Amino acid sequence: MSQTNQQIDQRRQAAAPRGVGVMCDFYADRAENATLWDVEGRAFTDFAAGIAVLNTGHRHPAVLAAIRAQLDRFTHTAYQIVPYESVVSLAERINARAPIAGPAKTAFFTTGAEAVENAVKIARRHTGRSGVIAFGGAFHGRTMMGMALTGKVAPYKIGFGPFPGEVYHLPFPNAVHGITVDDSLNALEQLFKCDIEATRVAAIIIEPVQGEGGFNIAPTALMEGLRAVCDRHGILLIADEVQTGFGRTGKLFAMEYHSVRADIITMAKSLAGGMPLSAVCGRAEVMDAPAPGGLGGTYAGNPLAVAAAHAVMDVIDSEGLLERSVRLGAQLQGALTEWRESCPAISDVRGLGSMVAVEFADPASREPSAALATRVQKEALARGLLLLTCGTYGNVIRFLYPLTIPDAQFGAALVTLHEALRAATAETTAA
Repeated sequence: MSQTNQQIDQRRQAAAPRGVGVMCDFYADRAENATLWDVEGRAFTDFAAGIAVLNTGHRHPAVLAAIRAQLDRFTHTAYQIVPYESVVSLAERINARAPIAGPAKTAFFTTGAEAVENAVKIARRHTGRSGVIAFGGAFHGRTMMGMALTGKVAPYKIGFGPFPGEVYHLPFPNAVHGITVDDSLNALEQLFKCDIEATRVAAIIIEPVQGEGGFNIAPTALMEGLRAVCDRHGILLIADEVQTGFGRTGKLFAMEYHSVRADIITMAKSLAGGMPLSAVCGRAEVMDAPAPGGLGGTYAGNPLAVAAAHAVMDVIDSEGLLERSVRLGAQLQGALTEWRESCPAISDVRGLGSMVAVEFADPASREPSAALATRVQKEALARGLLLLTCGTYGNVIRFLYPLTIPDAQFGAALVTLHEALRAATAETTAA
């Protein structure tokens, strides 16, 4: 006999450490495209998608078929011991489409944090330098180097230091909070004067759209300024596209919105439709810097995950998901902008393709309001809509629905979102 959500949760609290934070008090039983059912049979529309992992939805038939076919052949050899062609062909596909200047090469890993770690290793080996510059509000993973690069203390860094050295942070442009592109670039020059000379910096790493930081979009002027600084000083530019990649922003990669190119791109999440796979793609001469054995991992390029990734890339093209990302994102932004007129607590609506966010502030003080964002999230969840919060102040709701979500379900979810927004605003105003 199946157990209730409460019974399972009691077991979790006894068996699993509290450091693994869990948002929902219910447990998944099955899922299909944009719908998830819990163990008690309740249905939820999934606007979280495993934190941007399921751009092609839960259990896409093409992804399942690819995994099943590979399962009948082999599940593991360790690519570094006995390689297989599917990794080579996936690298070729990514090399052909990643916005990297000149010939590219790709290495596969398992998690986004692992991709970031290896991108830093490659940059340090290629340049012979140690310094790395990141941005405030950035999220680059929970490994030690990932945490060092991450520009948000709570909850990621508390109690885990000291972190690897030679990591520095710049302010990320944010019009809502009064930070301009010039502020960021001037801070970079000040960093070179006060903390580390440019000739000791291996790389600057940036998310083209910050994920945990609040879906803040990097202006083209910032990317152009960083590229110019990198070229002038022999620094590599790393684009962390772990969350932005594979159609979320309406392009296969968000860097395609800019004329400049990164030297290295990290990717993961929706690359393999829910299977654990990440990658680092970069200029061939940069990627070849580490000696044989310098890169790798026992599970890196798992054959089941690689098969899924091939299917994901096929689905993105065959189902027109890039165009659909733009259309759905515009529909959502349009609705949020319309609701903003009657909801003064909405301080900003922003997005790139279907990487959309709404930010909340106290209507009187205009200070960031995490309480209101949390209330909207809870009201939506009570109505069967799963949302995620983010942002440096925790006052942003981000939308990460599968790009394959049916139009009718998407429209119904917007109605639910509006109801949740009105309920949360009314309760906050009354309080």
